[in-house]
This record gives sequence, C-alpha cells and structure tokens, in this order.
Amino acid sequence: MKRRTFIVGAGGALTALSGCTAGSIIEDSTITLATYDSFVDGEDPVGPWLKEEFEAEYDVTLEFETPSGGINQYIQRAQQDAEINVDLFVGLNVDELIRIDEQLDVPLFDALDGELERSDRIRDELRIDPEGRAVPYDTGYISLVYDERSVEPETFDDLTDPATEDQLLTQNAQQSDPGLAFLLWTIHEFGESGYLDYWADLQDNGVRVLGSWNDAYNAYLAEERDIVVSYSTDQVFNGDVPRHQIGFLNDQGYAQPEGMARFSDAPEPEAARDLMEFMLRPDIQGGIAERNVQFPAVDDAELDEEFDSLAHVPPEPVTFGYDDLLGNLEGWVEDWARQIRS
Repeated sequence: MKRRTFIVGAGGALTALSGCTAGSIIEDSTITLATYDSFVDGEDPVGPWLKEEFEAEYDVTLEFETPSGGINQYIQRAQQDAEINVDLFVGLNVDELIRIDEQLDVPLFDALDGELERSDRIRDELRIDPEGRAVPYDTGYISLVYDERSVEPETFDDLTDPATEDQLLTQNAQQSDPGLAFLLWTIHEFGESGYLDYWADLQDNGVRVLGSWNDAYNAYLAEERDIVVSYSTDQVFNGDVPRHQIGFLNDQGYAQPEGMARFSDAPEPEAARDLMEFMLRPDIQGGIAERNVQFPAVDDAELDEEFDSLAHVPPEPVTFGYDDLLGNLEGWVEDWARQIRS
C-alpha cells in the first residue's frame, strides 16, 4: 500500500478470465497505470508481477507512472483542462475521492463498478464510492503493534493509562494515511464531540506523533518505544514474536480499502477496464494481497496458507464511509492539528 515502504531487515495456473478475451484489447496497445511508489518499487512489489501476469495473456504493454503528488497531480491537471494521458489510477482512498469531488466540477473517473463482471465478488463493506468509480482491490486494517514483554494494550483507555506512559508512536494525520486512519478510528470511538478530549489524554500520557509510517515504524524498530500504530499484517514480515504482537483496541481495527479507477479520458478505455477485471480474479487477488501485504477485496481470493495464518482480521472492523466523511473530514483534521501543535 502507498502508506509504507517496507524496511529491509524487518523481521498455480491462471484461471480463465470471465467475460473477457484478449480480442477485446487492441493489439500492441499500451496502457498506463498511475500508482504509489511502493506498488512498483521495493522488495517483491506487486507492480512488476502484475505486469508480467497481464502481458503473458494479452498483446498489450503495461506501463507505470508514480506521480510525486499522487492524485493531486491529476486534480490540478483537470482544473487546468490539461491532458492526463493515463488510463488507470490504482490506490485511491475514500478521503481522496472526497478531495476530488470537492475540488472538481467535472468527472475525473468513470463509474465502472457495474460493468465489471467480477465486481459482485467484492465484499460489500469495502465499497468506498457510492458512484462506483473507485473499485476496491485490497484493504488494510490499522491496528497497534506492540511488545508484549512490557505492555499489552487492549482498549483505548489502556493508551491513556500510566502503564503505557511515553510508549505510543503514531503518525501525523495530515501527512500519513495510517495516521489519518488512527485519528478517524478515535473519532469513530469517541464521536465528534469527544475525540479531542481523548487526544488531550493521549498527549498527557506522552504520545509521540511523527511524520510518516516509516518515521514511526523506524523509531519502533529502534526500540525507542513499545507501541506503534501500524497494520494488522505486521507478522507476515516479522513472525509471531513478542515484539510484534497485534493490538485490536476494543476488538476493533480500522479498515482502509484501496480502489482502482479508470480516468474519464483514458487513451485505452477498454484495455483499462479489462485490466481492472483481471485484477479481481481469485488468483490475481491472492497475488496482489500477498505482495502488497494486505487483504484481498473479493471473497474468493487464493491465498497462501502461511500468509493467511499471520495476517490478522480484527473481530470488529470499523470505518467511516464516503457519506460520513464528506463535509466533515477537513474540519476534523484541522481541529486535531491545532490541538497537537498547541
């Protein structure tokens, strides 16, 4: 996922593509997929594998673009009425959809959910876009990772207890997706009227807010503190060892689905649609999940048994949907940032 780049040292046959044939793609065509850096770079990233699998079945070239500004680059180009020349964006979060809708009067993406034959396999709780533009392809769950030899946080109240004083590392909600997810998790738990009071208690108990997931996780790996906000797939990399236990506060984890969407002016719209269909196949869903170290979006993905045993799903996934965040998200984050700076 785009929220992190993993740190070195931390820790079958393809099925037929339903409803789609290679003939639906123009021969010798090239499609461009825009995404985040860690989708294509790092240790065993998903992008090169996806490219190899897709090109093995279709007479098409898949290329990648990793804009430094993420989705903001394409919002700005749309505002300037400039050409985008990209077919797909992979890695959309619900907060980015809201930013698009608040800043653009013209559609940036097509509504494709109903056109994809395998979209009915997507788990309903992961659908992030009421208009069907962003089609989920994986999800993560924000949790705590902690060292059970010194702490064992099980509830939100445990994080404000003297037993966990100066132990919690988290990320800046204005700069980091897991940081934003943790903030939203506290709003989900304490409500709009109570979350700032909870954060005041966290501050009193010595919470340390760092910029990015890498910043916070590196500090955790350096054993500067014994609790960090991270992902419930942490043990896939580190194993089930004392310092890498998964903490679901109040038995919850905050779901963070990612979506893929086709640009409205995609140069190769049919090829882009077929790639989206391809990415929803059970075997491809399993490969994406394992390489992205997240969970598949469909209910019939083919997962490795070891991965399945080490990637933990919270007993009670929670999240805010599009309608909950529209008109609220910016204000919540700004109020939090003022308090953290004070």
